[in-house]
Amino acid sequence: MPWLLPKTITPDADQMLKRWLGELSERLSDPAVDRYALVRDELSRILHARPYAELAEVAPMAALALDPANATLEAEYYIATDPEQFRRVKPLLWFWKALDLTPLGQSVHSGVAIRRALAPFIFKRVGKNPKFFQNVEFSVGYNLELGDDVVVHRYCLLDDIGGLVIGDGTSISDYVDIYSHTHHVLNSPDVTLKQTIIGSGVRITTRSTVLAGVTIGDDAMIGTGALVNRDVPPHGIALGRPAKTVRCKLRLDWPQPYFHETVPRIPDRKPNPDFPHFIAPGYGTCQPEETKEA
Repeated sequence: MPWLLPKTITPDADQMLKRWLGELSERLSDPAVDRYALVRDELSRILHARPYAELAEVAPMAALALDPANATLEAEYYIATDPEQFRRVKPLLWFWKALDLTPLGQSVHSGVAIRRALAPFIFKRVGKNPKFFQNVEFSVGYNLELGDDVVVHRYCLLDDIGGLVIGDGTSISDYVDIYSHTHHVLNSPDVTLKQTIIGSGVRITTRSTVLAGVTIGDDAMIGTGALVNRDVPPHGIALGRPAKTVRCKLRLDWPQPYFHETVPRIPDRKPNPDFPHFIAPGYGTCQPEETKEA
């Protein structure tokens, strides 16, 4: 018996949802469309059942709160964020976040369908049948690459500012954080962007953390609460903080080459010109005095 059972909603409701998503995708495909106006108008209709201009007359603060042009997202404060690329995806990230808090976003059927429709217009690359649950966060969105049948559960952070690639059939459990940038231990503005690669068929289980620059090989499994700060080989099972590969799955028929080996590697980058690619002499860390003899 399969783990997941098929579920449906009423045919009329499903048809209405599909029609709305089809129209939304058609409008977003038009390069001339104003995505900011589109998002504020749709949110006004969904949340307040009236046109945006009418809402602005009777409840100006409610209207202000809906318009992505009046909102700032965290990535806009990063020196590494490309302003032009982020301007294009920002209203859709705002739409995604706002709808997550509505009944439409909380319902699995409609919520997954809405995010699936928005994904191709936000991410750098998206394969077939992505499945996102509610309250998933991204840094910029435009540096995220997804294969087919990727599943991302609730309250995950996919930090893609340095580049994040996820292969086919990978599953990311609730409350997982995956990073693609690091801060220097002595100077927080000294940031390094590091591409993170997650192979195909990977399982990253709940409350795990994957640090920037790590490659997780195909079919690997990351145990609950693990802190992954080094590469994990294909088929490896990594546990602990920091994570160590304790055993490997026996997979004699896994297709070759491994997906994670085919991804073009992006070199580490320093987005802040105030900090060079080298550490000046006398600039680093040392062992605390009380631990030197231990």
